[in-house]
Amino acid sequence: MRVLQSFPEGRVTTNPYLLQLSRSLGPHVEVLGFTWRRALTARYDVFHVHWPEILLQGRTPVRARARRMLFRLFLARLRLRRTAVVRTVHNVRSHESAPRRDQRLLRRFDQRTTLWIRLNPFTPVPAGALERTIPHGDYRDWYSAQTPGAPVPGRLLYFGLIRPYKGVDVLIDTFRQLGAGAPGDSTSAVTPTLRIVGSPQSSELAQRLQLAAAGDPRIEFVLRHASDAELADAIGAAELVVLPYADMHNSGAALLALSLDRPVLVPRNAVTNALAEEVGAEWVLTYSVPLSARVLADAIAGARRPRSTRAPALSQRRWTVGAADHVEAYGRAVQALRSR
Repeated sequence: MRVLQSFPEGRVTTNPYLLQLSRSLGPHVEVLGFTWRRALTARYDVFHVHWPEILLQGRTPVRARARRMLFRLFLARLRLRRTAVVRTVHNVRSHESAPRRDQRLLRRFDQRTTLWIRLNPFTPVPAGALERTIPHGDYRDWYSAQTPGAPVPGRLLYFGLIRPYKGVDVLIDTFRQLGAGAPGDSTSAVTPTLRIVGSPQSSELAQRLQLAAAGDPRIEFVLRHASDAELADAIGAAELVVLPYADMHNSGAALLALSLDRPVLVPRNAVTNALAEEVGAEWVLTYSVPLSARVLADAIAGARRPRSTRAPALSQRRWTVGAADHVEAYGRAVQALRSR
């Protein structure tokens, strides 16, 4: 079976989740990286897409128009060749705003989708659709060559892409209140520090965050794409990873922190409650929004308490299991399309 993935090969900025998926599938199916030439001319049995809206994005209006033309041709080819389309749903909805014409094309693509993969059982899919739930894999093998150091007392860390919905501005404002001596502050013996590592969506957002932190020397920024080694060092130095997303559904960052044996603080909802139950509530600390200085102080205290397990329980996230589940899903999609 030949599977065309929706991401290109060989980019250092490619999400490690995608690269691990591709590598784990290698022994079972032939995996092709995405190019438009390959999408329109190569032979493959399954097209596996993750964020279809990315296929329509262009850096300039001319490139965007060219992408739309290619996307229309691609839709036609998928229909004429009766190619199975498998889509992994990473979010409840796209975090990217799209023009109406792009939205229409994406709706047509949804209609061509044969099988939907959910990363957790709470993700909605179209009524009556063929679907499969395959949990997001861990990062232990990916970072096995990295050796995180000991945590720095009081160090909080946010890492990952920085976008408005991820609440980094709220984290900065709340952290500054913690420094002002919030009620119940349990960090008084150690000066808390906050490190923010990741590439902002825009220079305007970067400037806004730096302005919000101005005058507080305890807040440090690394506003760029970080290498695997840099991320491992940053996570290893953290007592607690804080991910204050306004709308958290699936989080590769949370799983990366847990894979390196660091506790995380995340908003409380059905998905994060299930994650805490799976890997251990001592490792996944949750809070009811909004984030407050008291929440941060209590979470730091919670992260310092002795834990009953040496590491989070991530056995359900092994890539060997996930790869087999993906291969089974591809087979189901091909068979379903042939039987129609």
